[in-house]
Amino acid sequence: MTNCMDELAHTVERELIVDDRGTTRTEALMNAVRSKIANRALGSGDRLPSVRRFAEVMGVSPSTVVEAYDRLEAEGVIRARRGSGFYVTGAGLPPVALADMGSPRERNVDPFWVSRQSLDADPSVLKPGCGWLPADWMPNAALRRGLRALGRVDDTILADYGSTRGSLALRRVLLGRLADEGITASADQIMLTASGSQAIDLICRLLLRPGDTVLVDDPCYFNFQALLRAHQTRIVGVPFTPTGPDTAAFEQALDENPRLYITNAALHNPTGGTISPQTAHRVLSAAAARGLAIVEDDIFADFEPSLSPRLAILDGLDRVIRIGSFSKTLSASVRCGYIAARADWIEGLVDLQVATNFGGPSPVATELIAGVLAGGSYRKHMDEVRQRLTRARKDAMARLTPLGIVPWIMPRGGFYLWCRLPDGHDSAVIARRCMEENVVLAPGNVFSVSQSAASFLRFNVAQLGDKRVFGVLRDAMKSDAAAKRPSRSRTDAG
Repeated sequence: MTNCMDELAHTVERELIVDDRGTTRTEALMNAVRSKIANRALGSGDRLPSVRRFAEVMGVSPSTVVEAYDRLEAEGVIRARRGSGFYVTGAGLPPVALADMGSPRERNVDPFWVSRQSLDADPSVLKPGCGWLPADWMPNAALRRGLRALGRVDDTILADYGSTRGSLALRRVLLGRLADEGITASADQIMLTASGSQAIDLICRLLLRPGDTVLVDDPCYFNFQALLRAHQTRIVGVPFTPTGPDTAAFEQALDENPRLYITNAALHNPTGGTISPQTAHRVLSAAAARGLAIVEDDIFADFEPSLSPRLAILDGLDRVIRIGSFSKTLSASVRCGYIAARADWIEGLVDLQVATNFGGPSPVATELIAGVLAGGSYRKHMDEVRQRLTRARKDAMARLTPLGIVPWIMPRGGFYLWCRLPDGHDSAVIARRCMEENVVLAPGNVFSVSQSAASFLRFNVAQLGDKRVFGVLRDAMKSDAAAKRPSRSRTDAG
């Protein structure tokens, strides 16, 4: 309640200072409450400060507060409960508009802009800023064999809803993969979801409430931020280093009383960094001391040449929740994700999935994925992909270096390069200029909570096979440099 009072007081003071049209204190109080409801700092059912307390903090008479509350109640914004106080009704809550949440941004540094341009792009558009492999890199022959095999499956797989935890066959495959990493888990500790994004959404529904604080890496996968905004949480960024989150900053951020930390421990998106054993132990110790839950998104695990440290392995699925999906390695068209966690958390997540999706993912999708993973072709496919990515990474660097674009680190695997532009270039400006030439880039501040990555671009090396990308990028940088160059006057020109 103290934080609510402080924020309301600040809003009232700002209202009185900014508005020079004679705003009364009653109107300022009303506007402050409306503002907190509009930006969802106050939600439906939240209790407002008592009349006496609000009056004391604001230095106004109780009658002024009573008048403000009475007028808000007449508007239907709040309601009184006898002997209890005043509560937000929800009538003043606007629809959630994610693009409007947080500070206004130029559309080209908005993650929704990047996603829409990539997802809706014409086949002729080049997409080095997207987050998936080209179609001809995927195991299409194995997928076609699996699709043909579906013609022989039981009718229930073709016609019925998915079970609440998802296909047992696929869960057994995943349990075997966890065991290979050294994670001992049972069938009641794993569930399938419609996608990796839905996995995070369900976890947020289970563990978070509006206004809760969540830690993310800075920079981090931009859709983490989008999902957290949808859940009306407060996002705090922790600087990310080549060996994981900055541990001193992480420990300091725990003073914000976060409920959750979301990260990629291996082949981090967008930087490509991988957590070190020392960092992993320190993060887990600090999180355990505060009772902090951690979501470890391991979607890039199969791109690693060898297994690196994992928070879930060290923690044993106690406070760490492992999530993943098959969109990057098998098919983004056949969507399926998974969650591995404590049995009691899985139980709650299953109920939420029933409520929001009426069961697990499509049995057709899970049967297809289980068949491909269980076959011997998948391991060979990933070996070939890792080799192709190694070559693509080297080729990309050979073409980016002459442009003055250098990698932050050289990752040990995966398909991302987090690169710094030469001094003076803003990646958002470059992305806009390249988009005019049908090349989609991913500018740095899309990924940064603190908006401190304006000089970075994330490249997908698998999508850099077309040499036109580098010509468009070079021309965009030249054009940007020319625009920054001061024009010469007639006198200067002689």
